[in-house]
Amino acid sequence: MKKYIQKLTKKSCYSYTVTIPKEIVEKYGWKAKQKLVVKDRGRGLIEIRDWRS
Repeated sequence: MKKYIQKLTKKSCYSYTVTIPKEIVEKYGWKAKQKLVVKDRGRGLIEIRDWRS
């Protein structure tokens, strides 16, 4: 698996953004403005998946 290093950017007082590399978005078939679920798995792990699955 290829390793990507991304920056955490502050968007507002209540949220931050992380850019997801194009290769990963294409791998999972995600589209712009698609709803995704972000789940904290603990120990620095975050799960991102489609909200319907």
